[in-house]
Amino acid sequence: MHIHGGDIYTYQGMLDFSANINPLGLPPAVVRAAAEGAAQAAAYPDTQCRDLRQALAEAEGPGWLQPANIICGNGAADLIFMLALASKPRRALLLAPSFHEYEQALRSVGCQIDYHYLKEAEGFRLYIDRLLAQMQAEKPDVLFICNPNNPTGLALPRPALEPLAEHCRQTNILLVLDECFNEFLDEPQEYTLKPLLPDNPQLFILKAFTKLYAMPGLRLGFGLCTNAALLTKMEACAQPWRVSTPAQLAGLAALREEAYVLQAQALIRQERAFLSAELAKLGLVVYGSMANYIFFRAPQAPKLAEACRTQQPGVLIRDCSNYVGLEAGYFRVAVRTRPENEQLLKALRQALPGGLTK
Repeated sequence: MHIHGGDIYTYQGMLDFSANINPLGLPPAVVRAAAEGAAQAAAYPDTQCRDLRQALAEAEGPGWLQPANIICGNGAADLIFMLALASKPRRALLLAPSFHEYEQALRSVGCQIDYHYLKEAEGFRLYIDRLLAQMQAEKPDVLFICNPNNPTGLALPRPALEPLAEHCRQTNILLVLDECFNEFLDEPQEYTLKPLLPDNPQLFILKAFTKLYAMPGLRLGFGLCTNAALLTKMEACAQPWRVSTPAQLAGLAALREEAYVLQAQALIRQERAFLSAELAKLGLVVYGSMANYIFFRAPQAPKLAEACRTQQPGVLIRDCSNYVGLEAGYFRVAVRTRPENEQLLKALRQALPGGLTK
């Protein structure tokens, strides 16, 4: 259950479509900043991430968000485990399919987990009225929502999510909203719940530098929350030097890369449309992702990921059969550059039943 994308160490020399990383790669200024941080590694990093949290406050909520509302961690996964340990929920509700680390973190503290299953017949869309009905019946302590969802790539705009956030506020349910892929949406500002943070202490928004700035190896995530008591508990159960100096300086440099972000968004918008259409032409069932990855089903090829690895060159795609609520035959691919996407399509044509005649 702990298999992820991005295993380039087992499968060396292959083109990686299994991890949803910005295809533009690390910005050169971020590389230089990380190198500068490495040169300062003889000293312990700032345990409070002062400069980074100040910069994040100005970037994420200028005029109202304060550094005290921000907590940084060794990637988003670190913050998920910190949340579980700090809140120690008795019962949690998770979407299925969705990101596995929520379950892993919750089980580590003995939490009972219930699932809200998304239906293939409905394109794996989330219907808030059904979710609210289940919450009222089961009364969870915490709810995790990934928006856009991973692996489906589908997202709900803020007006659709507001009733859910209000229900959580009124019933003291911790709503953890994972917005790590938000910036890859066509209109990110229309899908974030950041405007609700000042009036909702039960809302925790999870974000990371990992995907947008192509820096998963540096490990840098952060959370936004106005619940001071929760943030204090998270700090109390976390290791003090969890964010390295190279990661902090890289984060500061990344926040200045506005042109890079706009270029990436334009590339993803164009290539997502192209790749989705081409995958459908291959007879694959494509589920209309809005993010920088595409979720599809290949009912005729349940071992498609294995077959893609045997092509020349080999290509890694994400086998999604280990997600709760899915089975063999579901896959996810990242959206990359046109030449890379063409290589993926070539590998798929060869790997699918019928080979190049498909």
